[in-house]
Formats: sequence, structure tokens, C-alpha cells
Amino acid sequence: MSVESQLVALVERLYSETEGYEDNPADAQLWYNRGYANGIVAFLIARGLAENLAHLSLDAADIYQNAGVMEWFKAYHHGFEMGERESSEVYG
Repeated sequence: MSVESQLVALVERLYSETEGYEDNPADAQLWYNRGYANGIVAFLIARGLAENLAHLSLDAADIYQNAGVMEWFKAYHHGFEMGERESSEVYG
């Protein structure tokens, strides 16, 4: 299985596991995981690999950019940053 396929499979799994995350603002792990998935998505799109994600219903790219005052903001954005960075590390 290629690295791209593994990253897409991870996004699929995290999206499934975090379904309904918006209804749980106090569950930082859900928000982190959704951010992580979206960080992977951002990485794949930046590398021109968006076609690998076409079968998924993705969150908008800027979905939470202006939500800094919300309690889950740090968890989501830390997850996003880590997902993007670690994708880059494994992709090479």
C-alpha cells in the first residue's frame, strides 16, 4: 500500500471516528483527531493529490480559522499542525 493510500485510509478512519465531533465541544481528543485528519487533507491537496480524496465529504479548508476563542480551538489546530507535519515526514 502506498504512502498516499495509507494517508487517505487514515483520513477515512479519523473522519468516521470523529463523526458528530461538533456536538462535543468539551472532548478535546475528538477535536484534535478531526484537526489531524484535516491536516493530512491539507498536505495531500498541497502535493496535488486531491484526487485521492474525491470520494470523501471533506470539511471546508478554512472551517475553523477564525474560532480562536472557542475552548476546542487549540486542540483542533494542534491536531491540524501535527497531521500536516507528520504527513510530510512520512511522505518524504
